[in-house]
This record gives sequence, C-alpha cells and structure tokens, in this order.
Amino acid sequence: MTSQSLRARAALSLGLGLSLALGAFTTHASTADGVKIGVLTDMAGVTADATGKGSVEAARLAIEEMGGTVLGKPISLVSGDHQHRPDIGSSMVRKWYDTDGVDVVVDVPNSSVALAVQGIAREKKKLVLFSSPGTTALSQAQCSPYGVQWTYTTYALSRGTATAVVNEGNKRWFILASDYAFGKQLAADTEAVVKANGGEVVGTVFHPLNASDFASFLLQAQGSKAQIIAIANAGGDTISAIKQAAEFGIGGTQQLAAMLLLITDVHSLGLQAAQKTYLTVPSYWDMNDGTRAFTKKFEARVGRPPTFLQAGVYSSVRHYLQAVKAAGTADADAVMAKMKSLPIDDPFSLNAHIREDGLVVRDMILAQVKTPAQSKAPWDYYNIVRNIPGDTLAWPLAESQCPLVKK
Repeated sequence: MTSQSLRARAALSLGLGLSLALGAFTTHASTADGVKIGVLTDMAGVTADATGKGSVEAARLAIEEMGGTVLGKPISLVSGDHQHRPDIGSSMVRKWYDTDGVDVVVDVPNSSVALAVQGIAREKKKLVLFSSPGTTALSQAQCSPYGVQWTYTTYALSRGTATAVVNEGNKRWFILASDYAFGKQLAADTEAVVKANGGEVVGTVFHPLNASDFASFLLQAQGSKAQIIAIANAGGDTISAIKQAAEFGIGGTQQLAAMLLLITDVHSLGLQAAQKTYLTVPSYWDMNDGTRAFTKKFEARVGRPPTFLQAGVYSSVRHYLQAVKAAGTADADAVMAKMKSLPIDDPFSLNAHIREDGLVVRDMILAQVKTPAQSKAPWDYYNIVRNIPGDTLAWPLAESQCPLVKK
C-alpha cells in the first residue's frame, strides 16, 4: 500500500469522511444551508464491490434527479469508509451528525456497524436509512423511530430461498455462516424456515469475516451428509466459499444454496460455477424499463449494473428527498412521518411501503442463475422464476418485538 493510500485510510479512520464534488452541489455545515446526505459504506473491504463507490454513485444519481436542490437549497453529499468496524463507523457518524450538519446517513453494510449507528441516530434524533445490512434487529428489538431497514432482511431472503429449496425435497441442511451479527441472524432465520417446512439442520459452523481458507468448514459440511449446504455470508466470503466448495467436489449429491448472492458475486464466480443456483433478490437491473434506464446511467459511471444494495441506496435517497420536499422541512420527525405516508415510487421497489416498525415491506423475486448458453449479453445472469409477495417475506406485526408497534 502506498503512503498516499495509508494517509487516505488514516483520514477515514479519524472519521473525516470523503467529500465528493457533485458539480453544482456544495458542502454545507448546517441543515439551514441545505440538506446533507452521508453515505457510510465499505470502500475497500469484503463488500466494497457490492456497495462502496457504487453506493456513492447511486446516491449521487438520486440527488441529480432532484436537480441538486430541495426546498430551494442545495443538496450535498459526503461519504466514508467504516472498515467493518463499529468504533470507526460510530465515530464518523457522530461527527457527521454533531459538527458536519449531516441530516441522513444511508447504506451501512455490516450489521454490527449498523446496529451501533442505529443507537447514535436514535440518540441524536437523526435519520438513517439502511440499504445494505440485513439483521432483523434493526426493525425488531432494536428498532428506532429514526431508522428504516430499506432493502432486505435475513428473514426475507431465507424465507424466499429456503422455502423453495426445501419444497423441492431437499430436507437435510448444513449451514456455513459468517461469525458476526449478519451471518448469525441469517443462519438462525434459515434454520427456522427449513424446520418450518419439514426439513432439518444437521450442523452449523461459523467462519471469521473475510476468511481465506474454508477447508475445515467445508470438510465438516461434507461429512454431515447434508443434501444442501447453505452459504450464509456476503461478498468476498460468499465467492471464496463457493469457489473452494467446487475444489472439494461439492456439487454432486450435495448442492449449495446461497442465502445472499449478489450479481457481482455471480460475475466473479462465472455462470459455469454459479448456474442454476436459486436466490431471492429485492430487485434486478433488467426487471423493467425503469430499472434498465437507471442502469444505463449507473453503468456509464461504474462500468456495470447496480447490485440490489446499491439500487437500495438510490431508492432510499430518492424517497427521502421527495419526503423533504413534501414535508417542507428537513426536520427528522416531520420527514419520517412523510416517508411513511408517501408510497415508495421508484422502478426498483415493487409494492413497497414503510411499516411502523421501520421495515420496508416489498415484493421480491425468486430468480435462478442462467446457464452459459441462456445468457445472451453481459450481465444477463438471471431468469426470473416468480414474484414473491412482500407480505409473505415479513414477520406479522402482531409478532413484532419493536417497541414502536402498537398492539
């Protein structure tokens, strides 16, 4: 790593953030001078390809769609790298809220960082819109009147994929999960869905974040004689686990089920390795004319279509700015009330609305990775199997642990 890179990372560690030039968009020190958005993301870690600079560009595109202003004032943007560390993410967000005039924080890959940020946003009475973390705690026991879980939950992904795979007769499962809040929650949700559909989980093992060697974990999975090995992690860990599984010869009597699989993961793996894998996704770049139009603009800047995490950043920033305009103020309580009352209107969000617990309930898609012969163009990776109604992918409010839910 060069000395320049080290200096840049040190600046991020101190929570200084990275200010982005947005043409006419300028940085302002207080909300009285305009609306300021902070993209807290992963610029160099295990989820950088799926979030990172692409998340920043997605937020930028939403701002540009608003013309760069709202309520006659400029919209500005800052970003920062939390390095998957709750302490770094927390110090950065606290500075953004306290001294830098940030009105809303978005993205926040890594559930442990997200839960820490949720607490700060609640304390400061500032908004945070989570596109990338999946832990259900954000809209369950640790919900907040100032937080929205925008794109997906581990509960939704596990219900969509595990239900389909178990119902095909694959009853014996082994779960390989990442050893932090996201992976543990995804593993627990997957086990609950498997059992609810008449299956059994014969073993679960957790690996460290950003692992390089999955050999011991995969040997345990092979020895379990499970029909399905569920990969419950994200980003580079998912890619490494699937690649190493192929090296171990997994794929005959034992099959893999990726509980969180992004289009960038499929691209890295290649269709030959990833073909026929079932997955649940909140959105896909080739869903409709609107998603294709956005993708054309995004691809011109990033070089590829957006992941559904990046599409979620665009969607959340767009809806937030529309709510500020409708509310006539950037006041957090007024904007949140307007966000919950307005329909979510963007091409990536199907039948979506924000519940009182802060969860965005949305229709999702059961997809299957195409074979190499089926793919007709770059990034033409998914067959859409069917639509999954959002109400079937969210826990009933009557069972909610969120203190905001009236019972």
